[in-house]
Amino acid sequence: MSEQKNSANTASKLWIGVDIGGTKTAVVLCSEPSAILKRVAFPTLPEHGPEHALTLIRQTIHQIIQTHQLRPEQIGAIGISCGGPLDRKRGVIQSPPNLSTWNDVPIVDMLQAEFGVYCRLENDANAGAVAEHRYGAGQGIQNMIFLTMGTGLGAGLIIEGRLYRGASDMAGDIGHVRLTPSGPVGYNKAGSAEGWASGGGIARAATQRVTAAMENGEATALVAQLATNRILTAKDVADAARQGDELARQIISSTGTRLGEALAILVDLLNPELIVIGGIAMRMGESLLEPARVAMKREALPAAAQACRIVPAALGERIGDIAAACVAMG
Repeated sequence: MSEQKNSANTASKLWIGVDIGGTKTAVVLCSEPSAILKRVAFPTLPEHGPEHALTLIRQTIHQIIQTHQLRPEQIGAIGISCGGPLDRKRGVIQSPPNLSTWNDVPIVDMLQAEFGVYCRLENDANAGAVAEHRYGAGQGIQNMIFLTMGTGLGAGLIIEGRLYRGASDMAGDIGHVRLTPSGPVGYNKAGSAEGWASGGGIARAATQRVTAAMENGEATALVAQLATNRILTAKDVADAARQGDELARQIISSTGTRLGEALAILVDLLNPELIVIGGIAMRMGESLLEPARVAMKREALPAAAQACRIVPAALGERIGDIAAACVAMG
């Protein structure tokens, strides 16, 4: 997928994007990624296997085509954005952590056979990087990094104005980098950046901290949440922090510090002008981003740190839809 919008005969085309996540899947129709004409979302329910969501994807695309009376030649392409691992060239989803039942699903071949329209598959971090570069905070930026911070942690790299994938499409997997010799597990590695600085990492840290608080008789609104539901999520922590819960604020701040340490590695290696963070960072805002900035500036080379800004994704909650549309546009 080129980082620049294709200019040849795109004005008359419509594009279908499919954004597949562990919680929800969305199918969109757009004339340009910033102009969503139709959007349909539904639970992915990966515990039911891939066929549940695949059936709904096919049905939704059929409904969109019928409702808008589209001929195949009017559709530029179908773009699929999904977390990795995946084989972009073969169009196969390979059991991502949030879609563990999706074992070697040849989704590109499936949709091309169904609709007779060209399809593309792309890692969601790369797709998000292109979306923010074209239409969001990264417009006009030559060197930027986009982080998708959700259940996991991944990065898409724009180097000298172009999407950089690496020799085997694995560039940007910052979540796999080990920050500490031991610690929370993410990306199947103890002490990894994903273990420390992701939605899953926040949930695990919160469960440990709140369990200790319960044993010590410390006050926190999260005690009732854990006692009721037996689990905590990053959203629970964010909601408690907004309501003034001190322990929740501490968890977010410490997560931000670990995030900043991971960002410092990227800054020293790639010297970007801009780091754009989606997902949790958009919802937690400065309570997460400011500790990240402080840690990044402390850990990175001063000149590289000075050149780099850290901001939330400008596309907000639309980023998944627009990213999938950008995959369609190529």
